[in-house]
Amino acid sequence: MAVQTAHPFPYTDRADAGRVLAGALERYRGGPGVLVLGLPRGGVPVAAEVAGALGAKLDVVVVRKIGHPRQPELAAGAVAEAGGAAAETWNGPVVNAWLAAAGPGGQAGLDAVLACEREELQRRARRFRGGRGVQELRGRTVIVVNDGIATGATMRAALEAVRKLDPAWLVAAAPMSCERTDALAEAANDVVIPWPDSGLPAVGSAYLHFGQTGEDEVRFLLGLV
Repeated sequence: MAVQTAHPFPYTDRADAGRVLAGALERYRGGPGVLVLGLPRGGVPVAAEVAGALGAKLDVVVVRKIGHPRQPELAAGAVAEAGGAAAETWNGPVVNAWLAAAGPGGQAGLDAVLACEREELQRRARRFRGGRGVQELRGRTVIVVNDGIATGATMRAALEAVRKLDPAWLVAAAPMSCERTDALAEAANDVVIPWPDSGLPAVGSAYLHFGQTGEDEVRFLLGLV
């Protein structure tokens, strides 16, 4: 469900966006077993505001974009990990077109990128969970939060990884989306976006202040430092 709010856009920063998103998620406040999972790094400050407002626990679902070998800034897909479960999501026929354009060896190049992202995924999972165990997701209401949705590949990978751990109810939530998010409705039980189908060219365009979120800030918000 995408819900346009009366909040003036753009958002001031991720904390501001998180407070607005929390308002749109009010029906989940105080629910038994509600868990908020932020996507590192930029999704965690938003998720922290949501978790605090809803009285829910906070953790992470770690996701890495899979960039095309010749155009790394273009997302071919994403790989995600939640509680030891992993999932890969690809951007449909676009990937096939890129691989064809790459010529012989295109698949090998993409496989190499994927291997690197899997390794980085595991490193971040260790860093953002510290020595604590992973959260139990079975039977819980799980809200997956990012700071915005561009192509949707990152969020879809996160949802698919979480779904493998058998939550009772799965919510995809973000302060904004650049375009329609119909595919997310197939992966989640509920989709909550206060500023849906914004028409903006990038997630950062929805914010007055959209600086990089460092790993230390993520660890602080997760209570690891």
